[in-house]
Amino acid sequence: MRRSSRWAELRRVLGDDAGSASLEFLTVGMLLLVPLVYLALSLGQIQHAVLGIEGAARHAARVIAAADGHDEGLAAADRAIRVALADAGVEPAAAEVAITCAPAAGDCQTPRGTVTVQVDATVPLPLAPPVLALDVGMGVPVSALASQPVSAFGGAP
Repeated sequence: MRRSSRWAELRRVLGDDAGSASLEFLTVGMLLLVPLVYLALSLGQIQHAVLGIEGAARHAARVIAAADGHDEGLAAADRAIRVALADAGVEPAAAEVAITCAPAAGDCQTPRGTVTVQVDATVPLPLAPPVLALDVGMGVPVSALASQPVSAFGGAP
């Protein structure tokens, strides 16, 4: 009889749900909150880099189109790209830049021509470890393309 009363008491204590709702809420809340915070961090970092890369492409195209000479324009564009990428937290060495001039490929100061700058980079995800110890973290590739017309009057206002 004593044994059956102990089993009954144990069943009553284990079967009682009092106070378990808050524990379930905390457990499920943490399981959902951690990925949500990581998603917000990742999207913020990607958006920051996208804006920087887009700004780098836009400013480089403007600088080249407004420059007095082809080489001066390319040097100024290189500086503009480096500054914009550094502000965005992207390594300038990790970005690929392609500059195209039309109609003459070798002269970006052709009146009524067009300067096109494309910047490609990979944005690393926050807290992402290197994959398979290859020293390459996971990232999201981003790209920006900007075109700027060259004035028909050259450097004249």
